[in-house]
Amino acid sequence: MSVSVDPNGRLFTIHTKCSTYQMKADSQNVLLHTYYGPRIDGTDMSYTVTYADRGFSGNPYELGVKDKRYSLDVLPQEMSCFGTGDYRVTGLRVRNADGSRAADLRYTGYTLEKGKYSLPGLPAVHAADDEAETLTVRMEDPATHLQAELLYGVLEDQDIITRAVRITNGGEAPVALEKAASLNVDWQFDSLHQITFQGRHCMERNLVRNPVDHGVRSIGSVRGTSSHHYNPFTIFCQPSATETAGECWGFSLLYSGEFQMETEMEQMGQTRFVCGIHPDNFDWPLAPGETFTTPEVMMSFSDAGLGKLSRNFHTAIREHICRGEWAKKRRPVLLNNWEATYFDFTGDKLVSIAEEAKRLGVELFVLDDGWFGKRDDDNSGLGDWFPNEKKLGCTLRELGRRITDLGLLFGTWFEPEGISEDSDLYRAHPDWAVQIPGRAPNLSRNQLILDFSRADVQDYIIQRMSAVLSDAPVSYVKWDFNRSVCDKFSGALPAHRMGEFAHRYVLGLYRVLETLNERFPHVLFEGCSGGGGRFDAGMLYYTPQIWCSDNTDAVNRLTIQYGTSFGYPVSSMGAHVSAVPNHQTGRVTPLQTRGTVAMAGTFGYELDVTKLTDAGKAEIREQIACFQRFYDLIQSGDYYRLTSCDAPCVAWEFAAEDGGEALVSAVGNRMEGNAPPSNVKIQGLQPDARYEAKICLTEQTPAPMAWFQKELETWEKRNRGLSGAALRNGGLTLPPIWREYQAWQIHLTRLPEGR
Repeated sequence: MSVSVDPNGRLFTIHTKCSTYQMKADSQNVLLHTYYGPRIDGTDMSYTVTYADRGFSGNPYELGVKDKRYSLDVLPQEMSCFGTGDYRVTGLRVRNADGSRAADLRYTGYTLEKGKYSLPGLPAVHAADDEAETLTVRMEDPATHLQAELLYGVLEDQDIITRAVRITNGGEAPVALEKAASLNVDWQFDSLHQITFQGRHCMERNLVRNPVDHGVRSIGSVRGTSSHHYNPFTIFCQPSATETAGECWGFSLLYSGEFQMETEMEQMGQTRFVCGIHPDNFDWPLAPGETFTTPEVMMSFSDAGLGKLSRNFHTAIREHICRGEWAKKRRPVLLNNWEATYFDFTGDKLVSIAEEAKRLGVELFVLDDGWFGKRDDDNSGLGDWFPNEKKLGCTLRELGRRITDLGLLFGTWFEPEGISEDSDLYRAHPDWAVQIPGRAPNLSRNQLILDFSRADVQDYIIQRMSAVLSDAPVSYVKWDFNRSVCDKFSGALPAHRMGEFAHRYVLGLYRVLETLNERFPHVLFEGCSGGGGRFDAGMLYYTPQIWCSDNTDAVNRLTIQYGTSFGYPVSSMGAHVSAVPNHQTGRVTPLQTRGTVAMAGTFGYELDVTKLTDAGKAEIREQIACFQRFYDLIQSGDYYRLTSCDAPCVAWEFAAEDGGEALVSAVGNRMEGNAPPSNVKIQGLQPDARYEAKICLTEQTPAPMAWFQKELETWEKRNRGLSGAALRNGGLTLPPIWREYQAWQIHLTRLPEGR
């Protein structure tokens, strides 16, 4: 059993393979958070909680003058509440019928069941009944009878614990939720660093590591999405933690909308972390008997460094968040026409690109923006999901058939949540656009947003997309979303319930995605929001891959994909080879390098292959063959960050689960005269086995100078027969860089015994 409960039903100990999480209902029925860290026995860890008279930290009334040492203001808690003596950041704030904001939840009971709970209408970790347990801890405010069920899902073998909260108005008067966090964790004594991931459009998820110090630090989004700017994933770790050593705690919020993560070190040096829906645009009335469910948080612990923590999340997302036919099915190498043509295309032009792509080994052709309505630029037509047969020169079905008759799969692009003022849909339903009556709306990309909080809008999008997907032979959909949400207002909500809009929008999005996944299980949905503006575990429940960034520059992608890898697997990262000079940065990088970087993702192309030289076409054939050869290793192997993203030579590794082989990729980040060698510690191999190292050079790789070619041959001889232990501790010295942004792929294979 992964969950144990003491005979009194008041001490709850959750074990995973390498961690223990514990809470206890104390004498006042306050649910204390007593421990989360390396796996221990069932010892009651509440012995670590200290009690003292802290000035200006008040005491519960029922204790009278008997105990001035007991204060909610300093106790580590599992569900903190605003307004009744805890002055730190808190997880629950309500507005009662009398106007007060106070809540005071106390423990009332629990249930323990086999299997993992689900959250209707929301994404959640899924598992077979024999893989998981669910602990439900019940709490209630004795004054108002507001009730909370704390839901804990436990996947012991995966080192994963989940947490969500169901809040019910059990009283006779209405209440409103002003803040309803999904998780509260308190560390009493640990000195911690926090890692967050900030960014902007075209430069998402840059790692930021800061010491946790006194005060409150908050990250989040009020943009309607999880955003390019902050990601709903964070890590806490010991100051000395590295990729391979140290204690680390990771928290991933399965939510694609407005979120907040707050960290506070309080007066006694304790650290509190609270995360959930952002309270700024949130106000949720609960009539008597009504229930609200918070999004889920997935958490994991590692005492073996950041790399192990990341791999815990990678496995959990691949195995227990992604669903359906494409969760584990081999995904095709694609070519997207966007950077090849933008809006300037005809059906014949697309087919000519597809014909060449097929000859190069591409498996899926994707028609991006511009195939529908009056859509020759981004100023009109959005929302009119009817194929523009005049522009295509045929129906979408006929175009799709021309593509599939070549032996390719066919995919297309939608932006279902957007609407142009210059569109038939807007002229028919201006009330469907998100805007405030009497106020000019804020435009972004010269477009508005459809009100996905409305059931009629959801139904319309489901109907239109279903019509297109049923008529044309579509196997892939890129689901895009190209602006932040502003002017938050819905004509379908009364004024006193407008605080529900932002969350109802996300619930509507999830309903549409769930319905389309059920109707079209063969379609691979890829999420996108101007690239990585909605890259979160919630979206991966519906779309098993997400376009990582609109920035396809291989050198910038080293940083973007590095940061993304801390919380998300390679199999979730949309990554393409694009043309040079790069359309975002103007940088020129070798085709070999662009391919190496894109292979640390789902892999595809975004350029006009008809304009390539014969040598370029031949190199693409070899790249695709290389990716297909190493597909299983890349997509489901153990991922290791061997260097930081700003190292002179950036390196990463994919290792087979059994340690039989590994693929090491490296890119020269900057050229230096008389550069020192780069050495990386190879992970995941069998210590006693011996390995052969081969540099994966293609016939089209520009040949270095003759003396350098001899150096590579010498390098391979020198690195043959090294043990896994030697490679882990002594490392592998990478071949030298001989041109700007040079890339290497090195295949390590186990040698037969005796060789």
